[in-house]
Amino acid sequence: MDVFVYGTLTNPERVASVVDSYAFVGPAHLRGLHLVEGRYPTLAPGGEAAGRLLRTDTIDRIDDYEGVDDGLYVRVSVPRTDGGDAAVYVGDPARLDADADWPGDGPFAARVQAFLDRSEVVVEPVVDR
Repeated sequence: MDVFVYGTLTNPERVASVVDSYAFVGPAHLRGLHLVEGRYPTLAPGGEAAGRLLRTDTIDRIDDYEGVDDGLYVRVSVPRTDGGDAAVYVGDPARLDADADWPGDGPFAARVQAFLDRSEVVVEPVVDR
């Protein structure tokens, strides 16, 4: 599975401490969400963020690292401009002391998914020419 990474998981040593096997596929841009700093980096509606595409078969290990079961981050699927999808982790700004607002009511994961459903958020791999 391909994962758009934009924070600590852009560092090869950190990735190697989380998963057994991986490859960086290349740089990418996430259009429709922008980087917000907090206790850990997260994303917020609008703009764009630069990152990398990471390929691994052990997505459950990344879920553990990102605290998905504890609600710290949610994993969502975002379409790629070259076909297919990439996983993207979005941290709850309230839990990360980040200055970001997600529109709507209800649980954080539902607000993120609702935004993605009505917005054009895409992962665009950077292609060398």
